[in-house]
Amino acid sequence: MNFSRFPNISLQNISQYGMVNVGNMEREFYQKLLLWKSSALRKPLVLRGARQVGKTYILTDFAKREYTDYVYINFDENPSFASFFQENLDPDRIIKELNIYFKTTIQPGSTLLIFDEIQECPQALASLKYFCERKNDYHVAAAGSLLGVKLTQGFPVGKVNFLDLAPLNFFEFLDAIGESSMKDMLETMEHPQAISEIFHTKLLSLLRYFFIIGGMPEAVATYLKTENLDRVRSVQKEIVDAYILDFAKHAPKDEVMKIMAVWEAIPNQLAKENKKFIFSAIRKSARAREFETAIQWLKNAGLILKVNHISTPKLPLAAYCDTSAFKLFLFDIGLLGAMSKLDPRIVLDAHQLFQEFKGALTENYVATALHDKHFEELYYWTSEGLAKVDFIVATNTQVFPLEVKAGISKKKKSLLVYDAKFSGEENAASVLSRASLRNFACDGKIINYPLYAVSLFPSLQG
Repeated sequence: MNFSRFPNISLQNISQYGMVNVGNMEREFYQKLLLWKSSALRKPLVLRGARQVGKTYILTDFAKREYTDYVYINFDENPSFASFFQENLDPDRIIKELNIYFKTTIQPGSTLLIFDEIQECPQALASLKYFCERKNDYHVAAAGSLLGVKLTQGFPVGKVNFLDLAPLNFFEFLDAIGESSMKDMLETMEHPQAISEIFHTKLLSLLRYFFIIGGMPEAVATYLKTENLDRVRSVQKEIVDAYILDFAKHAPKDEVMKIMAVWEAIPNQLAKENKKFIFSAIRKSARAREFETAIQWLKNAGLILKVNHISTPKLPLAAYCDTSAFKLFLFDIGLLGAMSKLDPRIVLDAHQLFQEFKGALTENYVATALHDKHFEELYYWTSEGLAKVDFIVATNTQVFPLEVKAGISKKKKSLLVYDAKFSGEENAASVLSRASLRNFACDGKIINYPLYAVSLFPSLQG
């Protein structure tokens, strides 16, 4: 890829990297599917994720590449498929009838049976229990939006394997635009050592585009095909509109308006200096208990991330969580920009984009990057208004703080306050971390992660 022409990517380069359409984007998630297929403990798979993150494509692509054959059933496109599951849930009968209908022979281990939009057929979801118990030699994968799956009755708990698919992360975005060498350079780092300034500048520029485009596959593919950020915004707005329609379709009727209120309030709430979610900003008389179900619904749907306040960074973090104070982020930074009506042309400004909305985009990006790396629960810490650490994460043995800067600031007051207060704790990490626009660097106990490499936190040690 000719970086000097970015963002005007040539169609020749797009073709070279096989990125003309959404489907050809290689996903890190694919390796998880391979592990599922080969696992001795394999059960029927349920692939979860918000709408339009690429669940259908990755399952069918996986089937084409790793199996001799596959059978694909979409319960939303063709509701009549539900009739196969109405009489009883005997796997032998279901397979026999599917063989007749599709004029094929579903073979254990060599045919992948795909149930798509499975939330539309609760009986098909329930059948996974019996495939697990009686016919686990058959490979069955189900996909469904969390808008339905998480709330469906009769879920076969303990009888399925779960995987969650999110939008493309920044490293996957680098793959998509033909910059895999940049990703490989970062992923092979063992220590926080500054990289060449030309590469640092290049990665910051690519990150700016990711802030606008985000990781929804259709948005990425639209930019690769059209080189037009306005068209990307149109795609993102269509996705947001589709989610709003889904609220009315899938949410409890008495919660729809509250879900809408929370969803629409997030951009404005993040634009505040203190990004703590304030219910009175939705409605003066609003109380937390009125919106608990709405927030949980959006979280279960995979559309938001909830970062809870923590009073003391000790293991287990959940035991010290203050559930009354939290921040809410969107699951995709591109959609946040679209909902905020951010002009895509701000991408041309070298640093303003990262500080837009008081750094809301930057903090949202970091939240999604950390969550994508399997920190399912995120926390933040404050000290009586004197200091705040934006993210606290934990491994099995250590607690790591991360302060986020939207610019090149070297300020470290909050980290130093945190360190003075908790450095003697049993599980305290030996290093403090900051994410900013600066290059990799070590400043005493503080490690600086450039924002484009924040997904490497906390693996790099000084």
